Amino acid sequence: MSREVGQSRAHALLVNGALLALAAVSLAPLLWMLSVSFMPAGEASRFPPPLLPSSVTFDNYHEMFGRTGMARNFANSVLVSVAITLGALLFNTLAGYAFAKLRFAGRERVFQLLLAALVVPAQVAMLPLFLLMKQLGLVNTYAGVVVPALAGVFGIFLVRQYARSIPDELLEAARIDGAGEWRIFFTIVLPMLKPVLVTLAIFTFMAAWNDFMWPLIVLTDQANYTLPVAMASLSREHIQDVEMMMAGAVVTVIPVLALFLLLQRYYIQGLLLGSVKG
Repeated sequence: MSREVGQSRAHALLVNGALLALAAVSLAPLLWMLSVSFMPAGEASRFPPPLLPSSVTFDNYHEMFGRTGMARNFANSVLVSVAITLGALLFNTLAGYAFAKLRFAGRERVFQLLLAALVVPAQVAMLPLFLLMKQLGLVNTYAGVVVPALAGVFGIFLVRQYARSIPDELLEAARIDGAGEWRIFFTIVLPMLKPVLVTLAIFTFMAAWNDFMWPLIVLTDQANYTLPVAMASLSREHIQDVEMMMAGAVVTVIPVLALFLLLQRYYIQGLLLGSVKG
């Protein structure tokens, strides 16, 4: 018995050691990026590159937010990402619940067509989508970035799979008591969908925050650029300013990382319950 316990402990130590090693390898680039962002100008270009700054300075952040105007681009990213996340939660939740629990003609056929759209690369739709935005007068506007992302097949599918676990008897009892569909949705369904909504919110916010291609296509004024597009434009002008570019990368990574760490419990719960109940 003691031999088996010893083998089990050795196995656990081996697994934990391997996981710690992999975590260190994964975190090393992020930690070095953070370190370089606090280095004086030109220090990161030395050979071999230093791991830690000789003296900690915030000049790179002051330079980035002051002279380059990145503060406006940061605010643009926050505005666009929050708007897309809130809109996607509303429309994807309504559509996912409808496909899961409401009966209407052609429900399964329409849902199958939506799933078929998943195999179509997003790049294929960018040209017709841009022409549509042009016809609507939304080119070079925040709405031109937000509107196409307000609903997505993946979000509808995720909510539908989770909403199928809601007991039909509970909804029928609410209808018998005289509750309307909107009241049922907001008072019964939404609270039960909380884990999957958090998961969807994280996915959506991260995708919107990191999106580069579509904002680059639809936005023409540099003042309207989101942070990834502004960073790409900045790199052409300050390609030698490694420390300032790393500061920009830190500013880009921190919001999504903080959001994930803050909501990771709900995120994991939504994935696990969705996979089991769906």
